[in-house]
Amino acid sequence: MAGMGPPPKPAGERRRRNATVSMTQLPAEGRMTPAPEYPLPPVVASDDDGGSEMAREREAELWAALWETPQAVMWERTHAVLTVARFVRFSVLAEAGNIKAATEARQLEDRLGLNPQAMLRLRWEVAADEVADQRQERTSRTAKVKTARQRLRVVDADAVAGS
Repeated sequence: MAGMGPPPKPAGERRRRNATVSMTQLPAEGRMTPAPEYPLPPVVASDDDGGSEMAREREAELWAALWETPQAVMWERTHAVLTVARFVRFSVLAEAGNIKAATEARQLEDRLGLNPQAMLRLRWEVAADEVADQRQERTSRTAKVKTARQRLRVVDADAVAGS
């Protein structure tokens, strides 16, 4: 029996622990605290048709919306406020037709985990919102139950009289 070597390890011990990296769970409800103060100075446009004001309003709107996302929890942990602000600025400029800004926004979108592929690469996933799932299940269950009025059938009076 020489040369057979040691017996194989049990299945639980055989698994390569260094081969798997767990996913970071992000809360489905998103970040619940107010957005940090926007760190960039106001955008200045060369036109006098209110473009600067519209850009400032759009930046404020996008900034607030982004800080309510599940990804914002990680941005806060990693102190990525300035990176998110640059994404907001480039996104607004891209919406106005600036191609270079669109390229920068797309790259920052990847770094900030704002698309499914980037979230996978960052090992982030949105945790299942069990309360919302239960609420949805309960709503769909009650929607299937018919009321007494819905259960009533129309009966042909002539057919009933003839029987």
